[in-house]
Amino acid sequence: MTLSSASQRLTRIEIERREREFLAPYAALSSESRGRVYPQAEHSLRTAFQRDRDRVIHSAAFRRLEYKTQVFIPHERDHYRTRLTHTIEVAQISRTLARNLRLNEDLTEAVALVHDLGHTPFGHAGEDVLNDLLKDHDGFNHNYQSLRVVDILEQRYPEHPGLNLSFEVREGIVKHETSLKMNLAEFDPLQQPTLEASLVDIGDEIAYNSHDIDDGLSSGLIAFEDLREGAFWEYCQFDADRNFSLLSDVQRRYALVRRLVDRMVIDVINETQERLSRFRISDLSGVRSSAGKICRYSETMQEIVQDMKLLLRTKLYRHPRLVTMSDRARKIIETIFKRIYKDPSLMPPRFQQMLEREKMEVVIADYIAGMTDRYAEKVYNESLRA
Repeated sequence: MTLSSASQRLTRIEIERREREFLAPYAALSSESRGRVYPQAEHSLRTAFQRDRDRVIHSAAFRRLEYKTQVFIPHERDHYRTRLTHTIEVAQISRTLARNLRLNEDLTEAVALVHDLGHTPFGHAGEDVLNDLLKDHDGFNHNYQSLRVVDILEQRYPEHPGLNLSFEVREGIVKHETSLKMNLAEFDPLQQPTLEASLVDIGDEIAYNSHDIDDGLSSGLIAFEDLREGAFWEYCQFDADRNFSLLSDVQRRYALVRRLVDRMVIDVINETQERLSRFRISDLSGVRSSAGKICRYSETMQEIVQDMKLLLRTKLYRHPRLVTMSDRARKIIETIFKRIYKDPSLMPPRFQQMLEREKMEVVIADYIAGMTDRYAEKVYNESLRA
């Protein structure tokens, strides 16, 4: 079907107009973005945040997430989440939250898709070992690494380094909830991020709590009986649901994940709306100057989520099988790091060129962090034969 006239096209200007009319007054508008480090002309059809989302999806770093561990090594079994499928689930949950709160879905999706680009192979075990290896060089943090990926390491455009994403998406990376806070002059640490970025933080948590339970059950490392010890089991009323008890194990897993995600999403929407009203937030400046978090769980749900995390930590993440996987990941990354440190020529030319302006340890970490699990295994095995 061919459009007969330009007036029928949904142009960027029309999308921006619809945002102003439909979105909440405290939403982040594409037309009011703080822009890019390297100024560019606007696209005729896509808003700034839509372009950011598309640039992330087309990046090499995004594609490599398919072969990076979430909790279980992907090639052990096809059904486990990878870093890519986790990212897609975060984007879906975050967009649902944004849509129901009348926030900017495009910005929310862009932040969700970019938030894990800096993750290493082998999940958090890989991050921990790189953090130890870089302890004398400010350590390693996957959020900061995500910013390096989009600002420096992706090389798709002749006009500028990186993907040249908008301020709001890059701010969402920097202010992603983490135990290690990044303080960069460009992003005022006293200002709250957009609500869209805050939703991704909580969407990330909803996704990994629910799907780690699912993958843990699928792997056999945890059982439904283990889950009955958690407060969330009673809260979701699984035992009172006769239909739930009649389902097969596979169907029960899916039903459990659906109910967990549904309960947490609805709770966040209700609590966020209540706090917006309580704090009298009427515009984006009110969001940024807020003294406390606006997007969050209710107190009851927060306790349930903490209980869920404790169960996962004790029953799954510390399981001997996963500890063994983590130990192997440490050995692989340490071996690769030390070998390259002795012979930097083992890195591709563009990383060798980076040594002219960056510290050796940082460049090696850039190279290793970008590896997939299977490529790291390949490099490791080659080092054993060398």
